[in-house]
Amino acid sequence: MATLPTRDPDTETRRGGDGRPTRPAADRGYVPAWLPYSLRERWYQWFPTRRKARRAIFLSLLGVSAIFGSLAGLMLVSVTDLPQIEDLEHYRPSTTTELLDVHGRTFGSFALEKRVIVTYQDIPPVLHDAIVSIEDKSFDSNAGINLFRAVGAAIVDIRSKGRRQGASTLTMQLSRNLFLSFEQTFTRKLQEVLLSIQIERHFTKEQIFTLYSNQIYLGSGNYGFEAGSEHYFSKHVHDLSLAEAALLAGLPKNPNGYSPIRHPDRALKRRNLVLSEMLKDGKITQEAYQQAAGAPLGLHIETPPVSVAPYFVEEVRRQLEQEYGSDQVHGAGMRVYTTLDLDLQQVAEKAVLDNLADYERRHGWKGKLQNVLAQGQDLDTYAHPDWVDAPANGGYAHAVVMDVNARHVLVRIGKRYAEILPKDWAWTTENADRFLQRGDIIYVRIEDAPATGTMHASLQQDSGAQASMMAMDNSNGEVLAMVGGRDFNLSQFNRATQAERQVGSSFKPYVYTAAIEAGAKPFDTIVDAPTSFYTPSGPYTPHNYEPNYAGSMSLVSAFAQSRNIPALKLANKVGIRKVIEVAHRFGITETIPPFLPVALGSASLTLNEQVAAYAVFPNDGIRLEPHVIRRVVQADGVPLRSNAARAKEVISVETARAMMVLLKAVPTFGTAARAGAELKHPLGGKTGTTNNFTDAWFLGFSPSVTCGTWIGYDNRQTLGEKEQGARAALPAWITFMKAAIARTPNEQFPSGALKKQLEVATDNSTASTPAPKKDEDTDDSDDNNDSAPKSSAPAAPVPMPDAAPADAAPEDAAPADTTAAPAPAAAVPIVRTPLSATPATAPRSGMVASPLGPYRPYTPPASADTATPGPRSTSARPQTPSRTQRPGAAPPP
Repeated sequence: MATLPTRDPDTETRRGGDGRPTRPAADRGYVPAWLPYSLRERWYQWFPTRRKARRAIFLSLLGVSAIFGSLAGLMLVSVTDLPQIEDLEHYRPSTTTELLDVHGRTFGSFALEKRVIVTYQDIPPVLHDAIVSIEDKSFDSNAGINLFRAVGAAIVDIRSKGRRQGASTLTMQLSRNLFLSFEQTFTRKLQEVLLSIQIERHFTKEQIFTLYSNQIYLGSGNYGFEAGSEHYFSKHVHDLSLAEAALLAGLPKNPNGYSPIRHPDRALKRRNLVLSEMLKDGKITQEAYQQAAGAPLGLHIETPPVSVAPYFVEEVRRQLEQEYGSDQVHGAGMRVYTTLDLDLQQVAEKAVLDNLADYERRHGWKGKLQNVLAQGQDLDTYAHPDWVDAPANGGYAHAVVMDVNARHVLVRIGKRYAEILPKDWAWTTENADRFLQRGDIIYVRIEDAPATGTMHASLQQDSGAQASMMAMDNSNGEVLAMVGGRDFNLSQFNRATQAERQVGSSFKPYVYTAAIEAGAKPFDTIVDAPTSFYTPSGPYTPHNYEPNYAGSMSLVSAFAQSRNIPALKLANKVGIRKVIEVAHRFGITETIPPFLPVALGSASLTLNEQVAAYAVFPNDGIRLEPHVIRRVVQADGVPLRSNAARAKEVISVETARAMMVLLKAVPTFGTAARAGAELKHPLGGKTGTTNNFTDAWFLGFSPSVTCGTWIGYDNRQTLGEKEQGARAALPAWITFMKAAIARTPNEQFPSGALKKQLEVATDNSTASTPAPKKDEDTDDSDDNNDSAPKSSAPAAPVPMPDAAPADAAPEDAAPADTTAAPAPAAAVPIVRTPLSATPATAPRSGMVASPLGPYRPYTPPASADTATPGPRSTSARPQTPSRTQRPGAAPPP
């Protein structure tokens, strides 16, 4: 009999009432009752057993928990990384630091972000409506976010790996600009949303809109709509027209892409889009829309502020950054009250440039022009570096020749054209088409620059000659004007403060000061005759600039005529080290080798130190430290510092008055007699010319102002034959001083018992005068130029008992009291101590009292050149051989 198979109820296929197979009864409980019948079959396929169903449910719950936990963690991290919203209540955006002159006029600024803060009331309704229409139509009603648009934009940005869609509200843009980066990530977008919610909870709509208006970037380094309005239209934000407001409102989306300067076509389309949105929102009428949409961009780009006194501005920046750091200087919104007089600065710049032009014309047309076409550049797109500044009447600029013929030259300066006529190049004595060709880069002076149309220019020349000028107020040391070169856009090197140039005869005042301190008098006689000075390397035979010798003459005449032989004899008599010590006392910090030709100006010094040194004489012996900053004030009005001139007495009143006799003789009947004849004012000064006419100087003063000017080439080539200080440098000085003395027509130098009183901070310590660099220990009478024999091994100086070391600074020479603490500075009138007064600490035997303390004067051998007695001393001392005289050798004639 056949065996029947055993029946398994769990695997047997059963059929329901409709004839369809069903799962075993044991598994039917795991099918959700709410599932439709069609999905039950899939459930049976996915989870055929009870164990698989349980595992699937567990894994699903675990996945949901993981996703929820990740989102919660991301939310927590985003919140913890967010800045405290309370910080926004004390937020101070980076603002522009402004520079003001002595009359309170703004002439320069520093800024990493150029920003001018305005209030909500300063923002015109037309600009408010334009911003809202294009950036956030629901700004006045939303809660800071549009959740659906924000999430959608974030997804699009992440997928496209770039900024494809902008759905941010004004509040979200503000939070991003204030606290977040611009990276396109989900985390950053989430933080932006959270910050926006907090901002909306803490601030009103007016406050949020004001913050946005002051923070948003508008291109060209401008932040905020006030700065943008001033830059693009040269007007305040409340004066904007409808078309101008629409242009600015369209910039935040892409400031560089819609820049009206770089892409005017794009900017115009963007502006008209803003206008159309305003029309749709009912903010403007159809007529206003058509009128604004048809208007041109109407740009009026603001002149860069650094175009005025750029060398002075750079000096101020350098000093501020040294004291406060770059971030605070460029972002703290400080107000810097400087010493600059804008009127005198403009006179100085014109005087320097006009004098350079006169010099260039004296030496004729040299040519050697660069040509744009020869360099493979396009004539229509070429841009010269000095076209940053807008052309102005009387200004100088480089231009590119666009067309030339025998009677006419057309040039381009930036986007404007200028015409040059035959009279404007007559000084070349040639027809223009013989020395100019299309594409040449020439140097011109703007004779007439109307607002529109072709300008009129005259042909000038830029052969590379440079010049500098600096003027200082004698009463307080304030730098009134500073010119560091021909063109700051081409060379930022400041030749007034950085260039060390040979000073020529302008060094002689230090020689004569040393002689007067040693007992000489202005009207003592000295012999101007051929002579030689003996040195360890051989005889040194100098000569005058003039081919003749004047014989017996007074010190005043010798100084006024700038005779070399008398100056060398005086330097040799008092000792060249004494002369150098005097120069260092005057504030000269450069290392000066102790060679006798230094007396003729072979040393290289800076113009600013020379100006400060010359101001000692009209100030009755008081040296004031030049400074360019009066005071600095924070953005909230709290003062940071206030500057007062540091003053120190470097020579006695008697010595200063004696030197004034010499210095006043120069513009009266000496080498600068032209200045006295033209200005007819109390003046003093000294010319300076170096070998081969490489440098020309004039330094001079009135009772109230000291000014110095220099001219030369950076490569030290010659200026040309007969280009002395009186010819090459003096004319610029005269032009400037005409304006300076016009303010004080009745002033006089102090005289008689009247002593000049200066209300400045005094300092009796050695810190007020810059310490000179250490001089090398070399022979006094050797030379450092071609006029004296060279020595391969300089002889050591002869030691002197009780004398300061050969390399000692002036402050190191036998101080009266080395243990006394420096006296604190105080704003009191300076009390001077005459040279003959007895100090608190009595000088030792053989020492002479001075305002700096006792020192042992140099005593030269007897000479018949002058009738002046030797230095007065309280006790007799043996004569010490001159350092320029070999032991046992005959004294120099």
